Amino acid sequence: MNIFIKQACMAITALAVVGCSATGSPDNLEGVAIGDGYQVQYREPDVAPKDAQYLRSADLNAQKCRAPLGGYVGTGKQTVYPQLRGEKLSRNDLLDVRVGDDETFNGKYVISRDGRLKLPFIAAIEAQGRSAGEIQDAIARELVAQEFYEDAPRISVRVTDFASVSVGVSGAVFEPHAVEIGATGGDQIDRARQDALGASTEARNLSAAIRAAGGVRPDADLSAVELHRGGRLYKLDLRGVFEGTDPTDVMLLTGDKIVVPSRMCFQDDLMRPSPISPPGVSLFLSNLTQPATGNAPSAVGREVREVPYGTRYMQAVIDTNCVGGSRATSAHRSAVLFSRNPVTEVSVVIERDIEQLLRRADRDDYDPFLLPNDAIACYDSAITNIAEVGRVLGLVGAAVVLGN
Repeated sequence: MNIFIKQACMAITALAVVGCSATGSPDNLEGVAIGDGYQVQYREPDVAPKDAQYLRSADLNAQKCRAPLGGYVGTGKQTVYPQLRGEKLSRNDLLDVRVGDDETFNGKYVISRDGRLKLPFIAAIEAQGRSAGEIQDAIARELVAQEFYEDAPRISVRVTDFASVSVGVSGAVFEPHAVEIGATGGDQIDRARQDALGASTEARNLSAAIRAAGGVRPDADLSAVELHRGGRLYKLDLRGVFEGTDPTDVMLLTGDKIVVPSRMCFQDDLMRPSPISPPGVSLFLSNLTQPATGNAPSAVGREVREVPYGTRYMQAVIDTNCVGGSRATSAHRSAVLFSRNPVTEVSVVIERDIEQLLRRADRDDYDPFLLPNDAIACYDSAITNIAEVGRVLGLVGAAVVLGN
């Protein structure tokens, strides 16, 4: 027997052993197996499910929570500061100003970069953070003070177009960074609305900024969301967004800073769509029996798939075509979830036997919620593995024959 044949035989033996042996469980830095992960649903299923206490995961997660910074009372009531209510102007907003029939002052003006409205012949008027009505009063006072009029004239200030604003969003959101909200694309401009007097927008609201920063994480403390504006700190209770009692929202200005504090725990009730939740979950998928140039030939439509926020592990596993088919060959497949703790930035790998989890009465306690940018990979059953080993053995055997 020459050296080539000996090496081929050794390879065949190694393949057979690997094909029939089981790999160990994934190792993790965090104690996810005993429930110390970001969500306790990551923990390993109990060996004796007949003694299990069902539907405990939400309570176990809640045990790690610190008290809300805003306290437990106040939800369902008006929580917006009076000075934050209504439409507020920011730099680059377009205004239509009319002072009776006086053509000297009538016209359209853009609030300057320094946040002031600059009409001819009078001092610049502070406009950032003020309402159109407050600007009207300020113009009237200035015209009388500069002796253009003895008595305040009739003045109209209307917003023709709201500009975009740049704000910073940090804390317990999935993508903390400075965001620009309120911009309107050229293909979305409504000329009729722009030519009309008056303007309105929801695109500059607090909820839009949080959503643009990836949405709130499940550990967010919504009872005391911070708004930093002009050297002042406002704390807003946004719990009503999820409770349906008080959808608190305020209009933002360029230069505002939003900080979402954390309760340092996973809150199951925040894993559902809302105006401040992530718009969805981008899920990376792999379901390849054999290496391929892409996922399309292996029954996965795209390498990255969008699923609704609140989707669970088993739903994604089914969506990846890891479940079903011939029971003799497809049962006892496993799937692996790759995630990352958004608080500690430590990665975690969770492997589940799909068939076992499907048949457990307490499956919900071990069925994690998916987070943005999670990944799922599916592994074949032992029978499929053996068949694959046989295919490779055939290739190696053919190579041995050709080598002779």
